Amino acid sequence: MYLHQVEVGHMAVFAYIVGDPETGEGLVIDPAANVDGIIAKAKENDIRIKYIVNTHGHVDHMTGNAEMKTKTDAQIIVHRDDAELVMFTPLPLFRMHGAEKSPYPDIIVNDGDDIKVGNISLKVIHTPGHTLGGISLHSPGYVFTGDTLFVEAVGRTDFPGGSWPVLRHSIMEKLFTLPDDTKVMPGHNYGRMPSSTIGHEKAHNPYLR
Repeated sequence: MYLHQVEVGHMAVFAYIVGDPETGEGLVIDPAANVDGIIAKAKENDIRIKYIVNTHGHVDHMTGNAEMKTKTDAQIIVHRDDAELVMFTPLPLFRMHGAEKSPYPDIIVNDGDDIKVGNISLKVIHTPGHTLGGISLHSPGYVFTGDTLFVEAVGRTDFPGGSWPVLRHSIMEKLFTLPDDTKVMPGHNYGRMPSSTIGHEKAHNPYLR
């Protein structure tokens, strides 16, 4: 599996390119900014971007959707419970980030669905709490956690659709059941290192003790 993590935008969002070197198919998770740079990196590694996956429907993770879709013809994927956030986020919020409004999602996913690019499959884990339709994406050895779980921190729960009990349940009952050596790939560069592991978060995350 080809994997590239890059910090983009003004809010330290982590975008990810995930691709299958054998078939050349790939996807981008949360392309918040620097769309040309992301596309160039994918092309440099012979990866064609087939999908744009938003881990949730907050504007800071969607500001590259429109440009990425225009330039790659990729389909936008979001969880059913955040589809309205993507569709109805006001245009002024996008303009605050210097971005076009996100197009409507092309594909709606639910818990347990698989997103496939070539021979790689990412399992959708519904992890609400930050938003109603927040998702994490699991492939053996890796989990992309969006704003659910950060390095030694967690996503905030004071926005509409947020809930601390729900977020804690998502982490404890869904993410912390993954193998301890699973690499945690968060949605923001908010920690003292860019990634972590499930085992590390169990032992060191102060919000989850």
